[in-house]
Amino acid sequence: MRVLSGIQPSGRLHIGNFFGAMRQHLQSQAQHDCFYFIADYHALTSNPSPADLAAYTLDVAMDYIALGLDTEKTVFWRQSDVPEVTELTWLLSCITPMGLLQRCVSFKDKVAQGLNANHGLFAYPVLQAADILIYKSNLVPVGADQKQHIEVTRDIAMKFNATYGEVFTIPEPHIIESVAVVPGTDGQKMSKSYGNTIEIFEPENSVRKKVMRIVTDSTPVEQPKDPEKCNVFALLKLVASPEELAQWEQKYRSGGTGYSEAKKRLAELLVDYFRPFRQKRAELEKNPDYVRQVLRKGAERAKSVASQTLAEVRKAVGLDI
Repeated sequence: MRVLSGIQPSGRLHIGNFFGAMRQHLQSQAQHDCFYFIADYHALTSNPSPADLAAYTLDVAMDYIALGLDTEKTVFWRQSDVPEVTELTWLLSCITPMGLLQRCVSFKDKVAQGLNANHGLFAYPVLQAADILIYKSNLVPVGADQKQHIEVTRDIAMKFNATYGEVFTIPEPHIIESVAVVPGTDGQKMSKSYGNTIEIFEPENSVRKKVMRIVTDSTPVEQPKDPEKCNVFALLKLVASPEELAQWEQKYRSGGTGYSEAKKRLAELLVDYFRPFRQKRAELEKNPDYVRQVLRKGAERAKSVASQTLAEVRKAVGLDI
């Protein structure tokens, strides 16, 4: 099965990115034909500075490689290095009903958050459909809140196939259920836009300081606490062993344990979890040309698939004379 996923280079990656999607991406390499790209075209919808876009793109690539991406087995590239996807986006735009895009809640949500209502943001689902369809992807890992994106892609693909013939593989969403929401330091969903993140590779002392600032309630030390309503416990679930997690649950419910004790242990576990990958990340920082080479080679492999699909599409719509 071909699995495709993309991640936007909109900032330094954090533990919410890792436990929410990246870990599943890395685990899928053993079972599937994986295509992963850095979605720099998509990032342009928020109008980042050129310097930030370039830096964050390289950061994302370094993080994935450091964390164990198999660059020989997995196709890993920068979206904009395969421009065939933009031509396919136009061809798909010409059969995509306006009503389909107007029903997408993502556009409304992002505008409500203060993003400029530009055309790229509105037409984002068509570019996303092109990303998926041009590589004839079978599975697309998404959170439950992103399932509509894949449904839009399926609608576009089926409309194209009904109009021009069976060209596209109809993808299926692979819903990531293992982690619903990774809380940030303020208790909201961890997100760069909220400024509540703990970065994967930020300095260890900084990780500890951020963990100690995680918002908790005012329950006194001696009182029992509900672990299911605690942001610290929610993060402990990600890194503690089942045996240790059970011990912490007992401590919470029995009383006599303060949140600061749980925070200190969480900080230790987070630092220990990512420490084995830090040396590799530091080596990559010293050799960015190697990272660029990995992305170029990945783009060549992705392009060989994309160009074949685009040729089929051009012939189907009558552009191949």
